[in-house]
Order: sequence, then structure tokens, then C-alpha cells
Amino acid sequence: MACIATPATAQSAQSAPRQFTFDVPAQSLGDALLAFSRRTGLQLASSPALLKGARSQRVRGRMTAEAALERLTAGSALDGRIVGGTVTVVRRMPYATAGANTPAVAFGSAETQTATVPVSLGERSTDGSTDIVVTGYRESIAKAQQLKKAATGSQDVILAQDIAAFPDQNLAEALQRIPGVAITRDSGEGRQISLRGLGADFTRTQLNGMEVLTNTSSGLDSRSSVSRSRSFDYSIFASELFNKVVVEKSYAAEQDEGGIGGTVGLHTAKPFDFNGLTVVASAKGQSNQYTKTVTPRLVGLISDRWGDFGVLASVAYSTADTVEFGYRNWNWSQLNFGAANVGPGVSAADRAVLVGATGANRAWNSRAQTYATFFNKRERLGLTTALQYHPNDRTDLTLDVLYGRLTNDRRSGVIGAAGTNGVAANNVTGTQVLTGVSFDEYNDIVGAAFDHVDMRTESKVTRDQTTFWQAALNGHTDLTSNLTVNFLGGWSRSTFNSHYAQVYLEAVDKSYAFSGLNTGSPRTSYGFDIADASQWDLQGLETRADRIRSEFYNSKAELAWTVGSGSTIKAGGGFKRFTNGGWQRKVAPSYEGKPGVPDVPTSVLSDSSLAPYVIGDVAGTYALLGQSLTVDERNTVAGTAYDLIEQTYGAYLQYDLETQLGSVGLRANLGVRYYHTDLGSSGTALVGSALVPVNVTNRYDGFLPAANLAFDLSRSLVFRISGNRNLSRPALSDMRAAGTLNLASFGGTIAAGNPNLAPFIADSVEGSLEYYDGKRGSLAIGAFYKHMDSYITSETRLVAYNSTGYPSSLLPVGVDPSVLVNYTRPINGPGASIKGIEIAAKRDFDFLPAPFDRLGLLGNVTLAEGSTDVFYSGVAVRLPLPTLSKFSSNATLYYDTDRWGVRGSVATRSRYRWGDGGNGNIGEYIKGTTNLDASAYVNVTRQFKLSLDVINITDEPIVQYADGTAKRVMTNTVSGRTVAFGGTMRF
Repeated sequence: MACIATPATAQSAQSAPRQFTFDVPAQSLGDALLAFSRRTGLQLASSPALLKGARSQRVRGRMTAEAALERLTAGSALDGRIVGGTVTVVRRMPYATAGANTPAVAFGSAETQTATVPVSLGERSTDGSTDIVVTGYRESIAKAQQLKKAATGSQDVILAQDIAAFPDQNLAEALQRIPGVAITRDSGEGRQISLRGLGADFTRTQLNGMEVLTNTSSGLDSRSSVSRSRSFDYSIFASELFNKVVVEKSYAAEQDEGGIGGTVGLHTAKPFDFNGLTVVASAKGQSNQYTKTVTPRLVGLISDRWGDFGVLASVAYSTADTVEFGYRNWNWSQLNFGAANVGPGVSAADRAVLVGATGANRAWNSRAQTYATFFNKRERLGLTTALQYHPNDRTDLTLDVLYGRLTNDRRSGVIGAAGTNGVAANNVTGTQVLTGVSFDEYNDIVGAAFDHVDMRTESKVTRDQTTFWQAALNGHTDLTSNLTVNFLGGWSRSTFNSHYAQVYLEAVDKSYAFSGLNTGSPRTSYGFDIADASQWDLQGLETRADRIRSEFYNSKAELAWTVGSGSTIKAGGGFKRFTNGGWQRKVAPSYEGKPGVPDVPTSVLSDSSLAPYVIGDVAGTYALLGQSLTVDERNTVAGTAYDLIEQTYGAYLQYDLETQLGSVGLRANLGVRYYHTDLGSSGTALVGSALVPVNVTNRYDGFLPAANLAFDLSRSLVFRISGNRNLSRPALSDMRAAGTLNLASFGGTIAAGNPNLAPFIADSVEGSLEYYDGKRGSLAIGAFYKHMDSYITSETRLVAYNSTGYPSSLLPVGVDPSVLVNYTRPINGPGASIKGIEIAAKRDFDFLPAPFDRLGLLGNVTLAEGSTDVFYSGVAVRLPLPTLSKFSSNATLYYDTDRWGVRGSVATRSRYRWGDGGNGNIGEYIKGTTNLDASAYVNVTRQFKLSLDVINITDEPIVQYADGTAKRVMTNTVSGRTVAFGGTMRF
């Protein structure tokens, strides 16, 4: 990946020397340099032997970092130098013996050692000389570590070289390196994140300072095929578009409310991040082990400045052929067989479980037992433009415009026992005959053989596209020497459109058997040639379209008044308007049993499949039958068309403090935020026994206090403690004034919204103790606790359809209105809490003899626990919070030099709850995963670098199952290993 920008170059990028306001008293030089580092953001590492006994001069006023450093060290035996983003110190030497080749003594090394650092490709230092600027991977981690140390609240940072140094296909995969972050995956890529055990709906995402939202889709229904939610889909963007990502885990009053889990801030590159004209170009080819094709990944950037003005443009484009395939079913349910549907070869004991059983004695069966393959051609395009006016450090005005587009062209094939007389319903009463069966200890049917079953194949062609636009104007100016105004105005819009057409084929009166369910290798065998087209006839078609549109308008302003040394009062306010709308439309004509239905064109799906089988040709079949590929408003699925409008006004007051308490440094912010939200929800809801249009309004407000304190116990040791109240707004689907029906011959589900839900409100406390060993390493141990007074959860009841009030006309033809359905709705349930521990460490092995001194290790572990009540038939069951993994970790072993390097990374998370389960299953889960990635590079010249990335080395499967105890397997798929190779040129 291309290294588009680095903080080190940002430090060197000002057309006029950047100035800072200093007020550093005379004290020990080590403490003075620590204060200097916080003010300037320059990286420090300390050597106690070198600094011992040295004193600083007082520095007060507005000046450049170089001038301040010179004053600090004046009169001492030491001389400070700024090289790129790093401060080094040397002993002053007599003029006659000091020469140009005299090595500097770096902080953190022995006095007699020469500092060795990775070499940047063609950068210059802040004074325009040819000093080497540190911009390598090792140095980017050290710089991010320094930013974390200097922050008041708890945060983690990824810088450009760090993002570019991993084989990350998108931002989700880059974020998984941060302590407490775990990701979900789909079609071989990361998609959404959870932070400290709280799911994506609890994490607020900001892009260039303003809140944003994007949605996309999965090829699998079991993974929420269309994600109309507050969960930001990070797969939209390539990681190369961003030069800085900040994850704020603690909350301050100056931050917008809305992210109990935390806030992820994404920042694109700016012209003044670079020292004049900069051009970067990167090209890679990537291939997956199952698709074999080679697809491009291209990145380009150009940036230049003219005096006080600068312009930057960047582009990232890629295509990827992916495939995910394996076993899946349509969830599990208890079922009863008719007496005639159980063959004579089944034992009396087993027959008693299958025929006429009640309650817990009933058998559990997986629906349809399918083989499935999901091909996808993914195209990702990202464009950024930045216009920046930066006359000096007192004033900055930047306009960022970003465009993103993600397109998925999918083809899928499925074969399973899902025909008219299939094994996909709650009851088996047709022609099917069970000839053999085996159970596990939970009465789950883990193996069975059937005769006289109608099989079905499905062939689907899908195209979905997410487009995203953002324009954000950020600015600040110093009105006086102690009064600063900051402001933001922005707009963003995300639009998701999806369309698919599907062909169902049916083979009547067949036999099949399955085995190995709830193991790692479920398999199905068939009593006929499933690759013989003559065995299959057309059963039906299905056409569907989805649309989601989200739009944000953001505006806010702040006044910061420096009232004294280290004391600042901030006051600000803002307005945010969020709208979300969408619908789902579907038609599904049936051709089963109709006379005169022609033979439709077919093909055999054999690549990336557990078995070859016949599927219908979608385009050919629709053309042959004269069936339209479009749907219109008349085809809207009941309950899916709804619109939401949220308008929020906010204001805050915050006091920032930076001072000394004896020998202990203190940084703090204390404040309170007020918010007021007006909600409007419109759609089609159930009133009496009819579906009618309704509009529901709701409003809520409150105060959110927050306090963050950081104590610098020594130059190396920081203790942080924070307490706050924050909120997360209910999921979009939960607030809909609508009901969603998914009905089938076996009943199905009804899910209704609740616009009167109150938001999640959480009180949080956290603390950490952090040790920083200069640039070489760090160790941080932290704990957090969050308590929500009310947690929005679901209530599910198994009821007769005709008792819900929904009209019988919505049922499929021939289905009795008394069929049982699972009726689900969100409610403000009892509270929930989450607690956890984070441990993060980094160490450069510079104490080892060469060449092993270039090794380093970066890693983190998060342990979290949290639960809430979920209601099943009115009974509360305590389950883990959704997407919470009790254990997650990341580790990277790297070897990094100025010419070449290699890294290996492992990301592990334990199982997590994906949903409530349904059909009587208590919860739905995704099994824990361990993903291995690796990357290597070599600098062929100072301008040209070659790199090799390998992703998902072990082809880790994704296993989804129903019920946390029985672990009834629903999906077991793999997506293959991906290899990318290419080069980056920088001018």
C-alpha cells in the first residue's frame, strides 16, 4: 500500500515556520522537554543518564518549536535538535572538535551510541536541510504512541505509514489492530467493527470532523443481507485514502454525543501535510486462491502548495474477485412428523421424538440443508480533494470533498431440500419419508436419510452499489492571543441500491441424506444426478430491489478562551440533521404445476462448490418467459418503507487544565453537554386489523457530564481516569413506524418497530496505567465499566398469524391463517452493563545483537463481559451483548529497516452473539476466529518500493450457529487466501 502521508512530513510541511504558545517554567530539563512535547506534538524519548542534573530555562510566549527548544536548553551542557518529527539531544562540544559528522546522541540510547533510524524516501527536515526524516513503520508506531501518551482521555491512533504497512483491504481491517477493536467479515473482507465489546451501532464514526453513515450488504441473508442500521460499513473505503485514524474511547463534553462504545475519527490528507509538490503512485495485482484471476489495486496522490494555499487530490481504485462457499441452512426449528412420514426403519424410540412429541421432547431439525456458493466482483473507488488556506499557525481553513463508491456484482447458487415437499418447514406432512435418523444429546437431527422429497436449486444475480459524498469545511483562527474560534460545516449523503433476480428449479420425488451437522464438515449426498438438467423443472422466480438513503447536515462552532497559564475555557454549540429513508420491493411469480411452462436454459455450477449441480440461467429464463426484471412501488413489501428524521441541538461548556501538582503533571478536561433531539418516524404500521400510513413523533433531551484526568507521575508513567455519561440512539429499524413481514409456508416472522423507544444512556468509568520507555516501547493496562439504565432488547413470541391483526391477504397462497409465526418487536428492557480489561504493549528489540535489533513486537489483549435480557415467549433469558467477544487480541511481529522489512499479524476473537436466534433457539452466534496476515517490502531505490501482502493465510472459515448451548450449525463457509504484489513510486 502506498504511504500517502505521514505525521513526520506533516511536521515539516509549513510554508512559514509553525508557531506555538509556550509557558514552561524553569525546571529539570527532562520535565521541561515533556511539556515541550505535549505542546508541539514532537516525539521524545529520554535517557536518564544524559539528562541527569540538567536544568531548563523558562520559555514563555509565541514562537517556533526550534526557538523554544533553543531557549529551553540554553546554558546547559546539552543541545537540542529537531529532525523530522523527532527531538534528539547531543552534548555541546568545543567548536574545534565538533564536526559535521559528529553523531547525535538520541534519547533512549546509550550516550555513546549513534542514533539509527529508518530512512524516508526523499524527505527533508523542518529547516529545509537534508537531514533524514523518520517516516518508517517503526517510527509511525512510535509517533502514534507519543500522541496517545500526550492525550488527556483514552485514545489510540493509527498513522498513515501504519495503515499502509499492513495488507489491509479496507479501513475495518486496519482498525482491528487497535486494542479493544474486533471486526466482522464478509466475502473475504472486514466489514464492521465492535469497540470494547459494544457493536457497531454503539460506535460513532466521524469523517474529517463530522458524523457520517454508510450502508452496504452481504450476500448471505443470515448476515443481514441489507444493513439498514447505524452500523458504519468500513468496507466502503480503501485504507489508503486516510493518513490518520483516531479512536477515542473516553468521552469529553466537547465531543458530539452518540457513541457509548467510542468515536472513530477518520482524517484524509491535506496539502500542508507535505513539503511542496508531492506525487505518489502505487499499483498492485491481487488474486484469490479460489478465483485465480488477477485484479488491480491502484492508488495515486498529487499535492502542491503556493504560498498560503494548497491543493491535494487522491484516488484509490480496486477490483477484487472473491468467492465464499460451503454449507448453510435456513436456521433450526422444532418439528413434528406425520405418522406416515416416518419409515419402518426408524426405531420406536426415535419415532417417539418425531411424531406427536411436545415441548422439549420434540426433535430439532435444520431447514433445507443446502450447499451454497457466492461469487462476487467487488469494485471500490475513492476520491478525495482538499483545498487549504494556511497563512500561519494562527489560521487554517480547509475544504475537504470525498467521494466513495462500492459496487458488488454477485452470482450465487444454492441446492437444498426446499421444494414443495421439502424439509424446510416446522412440520413434515407431505410425501416425504424419513428412512434413517441420528440425534445428538439436544434432540438435534445431525444425520438423516429421506425418500420422496422435492429438491430445489436457486440461481441469483445481484448488483448493489453504495455511493457516498461528503463536503466538510473546517477552520480555526486566533481572534486574539488568548481567544480562538473553531468551526465546522458539512454535508454527507450515502445511497445504497440493490437489485436481484432469482430462478428456482425443482426436482420432484427424490432421495437424499445428510450427515456431520454440528461438526466441522457437514455433507449431503443425493440419490440422483443433481448435475443432470433433465431432472429439473422451473418452480418460480423472484425479483427484489432495496434502497437506503442517509443524509447528514452538520454545523458547530466553539470559542476557546485561555484564561491563564494552562487554563482554557471552551464553549460551543451545534446543530445536526439526519434523515434516513428506504424500502424493499419484491415480486415472486410461481410456475409450479402450471401447464405449458417451457424448459428454461440452465448451467452446471461446479467451481468453488461442495458438489456440482444444475442452476437456472437467470437472464435467459427471464427473457424466455417475458418476465420483467424491474419492480415498482406496487411491489413494496409491507412494513419496509419508512422514513426517519432526527434533529439534534447541542451545547457544551468545558474547562481544560494543564498544570503541575508538585512533581506530578496534570492534564484534565471537565465539562457538561446538553442535547435535545426531535424524532419523526413515518411508515406503514398496524392499527387494529389494517395496515395504514402513520407518523409518530418523539423527543428527548438531557445533560451529559464528563471528566478526564491524566497524571504524569514521571517522565515515563501516566495514570488516567475518566468518568462520563453518554448515549447511543436506537437502531434505525427499531424506530420504524412499520412492520416487516417475512412469511413462508412454515409461518415465518413478523418484526415491528417502536418509534417511542428511549435512547441507550450509559454511565462509564475507566482508568489506565501506562508506561512509556521512550520510543522503544510501552505497556498499558486499563479497565473500563459501562452501565446502561435501560437496554433496548427484543421480545419474541410464537403466536398464530391471525392473532397479530395483520391481514390474511399478505400470506402466501394456500397458507392457513392460523400458521404459527415468530412475532418480534424492540422494547426498553432492563439495564445492561459491560466491563473489561485492556492490555497493550509495544517493544523494539534494540537490546539484541545485530541483526536481531531490528525486530519488534506490537500486541494487545481485551477481556470483556456484558449481558442483557432477551425475551422468549415472555420469559427473560440473560444473553451476552450482541457482537461482544469475551476475548480478543492482536499481535504483530515485525522486522523493519531502512531498506526492507517483513511483518506477520494475527487477529483473534472468541465467539460472539449475532442475533436473538428465533424459532425457539436461544441466541445466534458466530464462532471465534483467528486470522493470519503477512506483509513484506523492499526499497529498490529511494523512490521505488516493492511489496507483497498475503491475507487470510490459513483460509479461516466463518461458522455461524443457532443456540449458545446446542450450537446448531447454520453456516460453515470459506473465502480463500488473497495475495497482492506491486510497487509504489514517490516523487
